[in-house]
Amino acid sequence: MRMIIVGAPGVGKGTQAKRIAADMKIPHIATGDILRDAIRQGTPVGLKAKAFVESGGLVPDEVVVGIIEERFARGDTSGGWILDGFPRTSPQAQSLETLLTRLSQPIQAVVLLECPDSAILERITGRRSCPKCGAPYHVRYQKPRKEGVCDQDGTALVQREDDTEAKVARRLQKYHAETAAVVPFYEKKGLVRRVDASKSPDEVYRAVSAVLSRP
Repeated sequence: MRMIIVGAPGVGKGTQAKRIAADMKIPHIATGDILRDAIRQGTPVGLKAKAFVESGGLVPDEVVVGIIEERFARGDTSGGWILDGFPRTSPQAQSLETLLTRLSQPIQAVVLLECPDSAILERITGRRSCPKCGAPYHVRYQKPRKEGVCDQDGTALVQREDDTEAKVARRLQKYHAETAAVVPFYEKKGLVRRVDASKSPDEVYRAVSAVLSRP
């Protein structure tokens, strides 16, 4: 299966992508991860990306597509793959289609994880973590034994700077303005499989597996 997973920030794309990849025994290609790897390894395209990152600018679409092509060149994608984190805009979707057509690895499915913004806000703003050991918590769904304190080492829990309500609201606004526009692009091709992502991770995974099993 060659597929893309899309959805709003905090909807659970990474969690589901990892499970799908493990179940299907296909590579999980997270664009954020491969971008950092390319920069760290100093690949030709990674060096281009590094210059933009160090100057505080956005990495251009053509550089990101180049990094994706470098990843595909490893030779482990012939049996399928799941792409997570790209495309985020309609022009990126066009560029990706051009690349995949050239590689003879067209997309077979686009899994769209859908969840109300209110639920996503609650999920993200309620996240907490231990700054010492990294243990994750949630004020509603994964509470520590003692409020505000890590079960492992007693350290006071913290909220990530990006997880405040104002910043999450801006990320959601950007998603609806830009990334959601890729959905019609793929719907016209009959590739989109919609999944209710407001349920538990296990329920969402079963729903994803069901839509992927459809012909």
